[in-house]
Amino acid sequence: MRNSLQWIGLMSVAFSFSLASCGDKKAAQGPPPATAVAVYTVQTGNATYFDTYPATVTPLNQVDIKPQVAGNILGIYFKDGQHVHKGQKLYEIDQQQYKAAVEQAIANLNVAKANLARSQQDADRYQDLAKQDAIAKQTLDHQLADLESSKRQVEAAQANVANVQTNLKYSVISAPFDGTIGISLVKVGTAVYQQTLLNTVSTDNPMGVDIAIDQTEIVKFTNYLESGKKNLKDSIFTVVMPDGSIYPYPGELYLLDRAVDPQTGTIKVRFTFPNPKDELKAGITTNIRVKHDAGDTTLLIPYKAVVEQLGEYFVFVAGNGHAYQKKVSLGTKIADKVVVRSGLKQGDQVIIEGVQKLKDSSAIQVGPPKAPVAGAAK
Repeated sequence: MRNSLQWIGLMSVAFSFSLASCGDKKAAQGPPPATAVAVYTVQTGNATYFDTYPATVTPLNQVDIKPQVAGNILGIYFKDGQHVHKGQKLYEIDQQQYKAAVEQAIANLNVAKANLARSQQDADRYQDLAKQDAIAKQTLDHQLADLESSKRQVEAAQANVANVQTNLKYSVISAPFDGTIGISLVKVGTAVYQQTLLNTVSTDNPMGVDIAIDQTEIVKFTNYLESGKKNLKDSIFTVVMPDGSIYPYPGELYLLDRAVDPQTGTIKVRFTFPNPKDELKAGITTNIRVKHDAGDTTLLIPYKAVVEQLGEYFVFVAGNGHAYQKKVSLGTKIADKVVVRSGLKQGDQVIIEGVQKLKDSSAIQVGPPKAPVAGAAK
């Protein structure tokens, strides 16, 4: 028993000594060494660059052609895809039933007018007899009521004539404005009904081009809209066609939509472009380039300072011996630099070397950028 107690005591002393040794080692290690980095001082510079936005070509006016009356298509008076003029005859629906309805309505109107004339004559005669006390007053009242009824019947017949004449007019469908008509969805002889889609007509010169901008850019584009053509030389809007070529005609900012989409935080912006050669087709997916000549007010940093995480961009800024991560909004990349829209200010020390070793609040040691090694592989 005594030997057991001595053994336990020895083990306890050994364990305590071991813990003390570990503690001394940890104390001796201290904090991790500072990471050597190089920094770049953020400054404003003169930059001319393009912001590019995905865009869609859209007509400024577009109308679906639908009949207002039913019947069989009797004639089509255009070629698919041709340019049409306002008032040009496009389709004709069989008019036979509508002409017959007009003739019947006119005949009914004439009968009503004849009845009105007879009622008027009777009323005039009864009024003369009433002056001589030759008829009862009740008889005169009844005749005057008949006269009023005949007048209302004439008005109803006239309204019916106008209605059937409108139907006859609707049997001929004309172009609502100058534009391009699409491929007809019906052929001669097709039975159509009210609201059957026949075709679509859209304006083609000028054409609209729509983009969606972030709500943070509303002020900038509002200024473009207010300045109009006066500052066109300072901010030129151009279209990049699907094949990569630049559309030869510059555009104008036409409007900003009335509201921001709360789901995406964006607002629609529409430009207009001349389209004399019909190169801009409705529905083309393209890009809008907005040229910026920013003078001496643009913040530029080396692109190698940027870290991307889940679609967002960050940089590390040096301060008080530590690196602090900051989220930034970037613009266009220009050579080895990139435009910073927000997140930094002039004078910030952005870390450009040693970025991969850093975390937020990491200790750093700032030194000069490393000179490139002669003959190093590129």
